[in-house]
Amino acid sequence: MPAPTSPEAAARALSVRLFLATLATQESLAAYLGVKLGLYDALREHGQASADALAEHTGLDARYLREWLEQQAVCGLLAAEGTGERRVFRLPPGHERVLTASDDPLSLVSTALLPLGGVARALPDLLAAFASGGGVPDDVYGEDWRQGHGGANRAVFTRQLVPWLRRHVPDVHARLSAAPARVVDVGSGAGWASLALATAYPSARVVGLDVDAEAVAEANARAKEAGLAERVSFEVADAFAARGRVYDVVCLFDTLHEVPRPVEALAACRGMRAEGGAVLVMDARVADAFTAPGDEIERFQYATSLLHCLPAGRAAEDSAATGTVMRASHVEAMARAAGFTRVRSFDLTDRFHRLYRLDG
Repeated sequence: MPAPTSPEAAARALSVRLFLATLATQESLAAYLGVKLGLYDALREHGQASADALAEHTGLDARYLREWLEQQAVCGLLAAEGTGERRVFRLPPGHERVLTASDDPLSLVSTALLPLGGVARALPDLLAAFASGGGVPDDVYGEDWRQGHGGANRAVFTRQLVPWLRRHVPDVHARLSAAPARVVDVGSGAGWASLALATAYPSARVVGLDVDAEAVAEANARAKEAGLAERVSFEVADAFAARGRVYDVVCLFDTLHEVPRPVEALAACRGMRAEGGAVLVMDARVADAFTAPGDEIERFQYATSLLHCLPAGRAAEDSAATGTVMRASHVEAMARAAGFTRVRSFDLTDRFHRLYRLDG
């Protein structure tokens, strides 16, 4: 789109843009209601339904459901057929992949919809943080953010992580394939990366470390459900608590930018690495230098940083206040400050992430 040619045109263009952004936010919040109330799941299970039928399926109020169903049809997320009381609504083919939770890479439940609820809950604290210079602890963002963050990379870890290792770090892949291989997943969160590694490498024993006790409990339950509990375990701990242990592969996946003291954490990970082992970091893929305006991915990373990652990181004392926008040069500088002498980065097929290997 060409740049406006006058201040009046610029004002009109910005007004339209922000209106459309507001509309998108409202429609995303309506989709959030559909996720939280189980409405998309009910429609997927039962097929088309009227407001009264959906009320019967879910136990919810029919009048609110009629308003929600009509809004969803007007914005194109649902299809509608019939008139009046006989009008029924359904998920168009393919929409269930986006609007219900799964390891489908197209699902936006964890990536986009649940985090909205967490951010909404935290907005008063975020406003106060701008004045105080303090942080906003993760627990302020609540269960929506925790579940959203935990599931956001599920598809990446379960479907793409191992092929990336095979392609970009073949010696690490070979070491993980040999018996026995010891792996630590620092900042393991929901446990999807640890479980993916243990599934792909039957000789590997994986330990996940995370400071979130609820996430650790859920990850251990997932390991048991998957039949992997003998080789995969999760502990409430951070990299500093694991000093003295030795692992063949040390992983920090989508974690480093949230660590309050990233250089010290990398140094601790370096100390855990066995001779000939590797430290792997996967984190946000952003531009090599500040560029404005940015593309959609850069805009997403900055918004995520502003609304969660920076304030959550600043909740800890002596925080480095890194935020999501951690450029490749920043990662290299932190790694070298932690004692590593060689840093290699790999652009992945996923536009949101970059993989790093730290050696030396």
